[in-house]
Amino acid sequence: MSASIGREAELAAMSASLGVLLMASYDLLRLFRLLVPHKSIFLGLEDFGYCLYAAWMTFSLLFWENSGVIRAYVIVCIFLAMAFYDRIISRTVFALLKNLKRWIRMKIRHWKPLWKEGAYGSGPKQEK
Repeated sequence: MSASIGREAELAAMSASLGVLLMASYDLLRLFRLLVPHKSIFLGLEDFGYCLYAAWMTFSLLFWENSGVIRAYVIVCIFLAMAFYDRIISRTVFALLKNLKRWIRMKIRHWKPLWKEGAYGSGPKQEK
């Protein structure tokens, strides 16, 4: 295999790695949104910031690894890796995180009555 083909294969692998990194970053953003609810204006600002981050990372890859030359296969590799990560890994992990959040909320609701006044001898007992 010639050196140029090896270099192109290495660039394709780095592109796929970048796609996975970008989707993992978006998963962290989604996890933050799941844990901290906020208004739609902030969701838009977060998405805008993520788009700037993704564009900067893609530009940096092309600039530093390919002398700024845009190659279609690099962009395709990034998108395919992002789609693969989203379909295979992200959906499974995020479903588990949602179930964990539901379980924690259920436990909090279960223990909440015990925290009220009169539970476990703290405060006056309620008459029946």
